Amino acid sequence: MSTLSPDGDSDYGGGGEAAGAVMADVLSKGREACYKARDAFYTCVEKHADKKPTEIATMGLLYPADCKKSRANFVNSCRPSWVKHFDRQYSAKKRVQRLLDGGDDRRGPISLPQPYTFKQ
Repeated sequence: MSTLSPDGDSDYGGGGEAAGAVMADVLSKGREACYKARDAFYTCVEKHADKKPTEIATMGLLYPADCKKSRANFVNSCRPSWVKHFDRQYSAKKRVQRLLDGGDDRRGPISLPQPYTFKQ
């Protein structure tokens, strides 16, 4: 990855990344590209939700093979820690939604066995 100097020149500071240099992916344009790639991937996952998920992403997220290209773009556009965070966030939202949309037996407080259930 090349670093930018304040003048806009790339790869200043010799062989490595200069101390105090800002990584390009945390700048506004890099974040916007990451967010667009993320939104495109999760839109694809939602659009193809009826298909069997065959690919495994981070945090146990499963997605259909039709979304491989958008997933690759997402992974290349964002930092790995961001990808992991967004996958965790998406999985948590889907889990909550599944619990809320599930049958009536999952809603409300859990029902504990009553004393009369057990014979003495």
